[in-house]
Amino acid sequence: MGTWGTGPFDSDLAADFVDELEGLTHRQVIDVLGRAFQRVVDSGERVDGGDGAEAVAAGALVAGTLPGSPIVIDPDDGPIGPLPELPPSLRVSARLALDRVLQDGSEMATGWVDSTDSEQWHQEVRRILEALEAPTEH
Repeated sequence: MGTWGTGPFDSDLAADFVDELEGLTHRQVIDVLGRAFQRVVDSGERVDGGDGAEAVAAGALVAGTLPGSPIVIDPDDGPIGPLPELPPSLRVSARLALDRVLQDGSEMATGWVDSTDSEQWHQEVRRILEALEAPTEH
């Protein structure tokens, strides 16, 4: 497993997660995103690093679909095609999961060797959370 940066797609786990979305139907994409969030929400006291990485990538993807979102997905990081229209419940699930990923029981939150990387990662996840919490423009 490799991690080369602090962004939501800067690990092999996140890249593999995005690759899983290729060729899926819209319903399947929604289900895969939802399961990524649910694994984190349902985890016990400890959030697995792999589950956390997938939830952060999924959260960025969801945030990137919101009108007026500051989260812009680089085409090299995201799925080849556009994501389907996502149900509002997925946004709620994403916020719950990312809140958990930021807590001390999360391998992602506590596993950084370099404190600068840790702070940058925390800021990025908080930025995604803020985008998910912002009112949507219609």
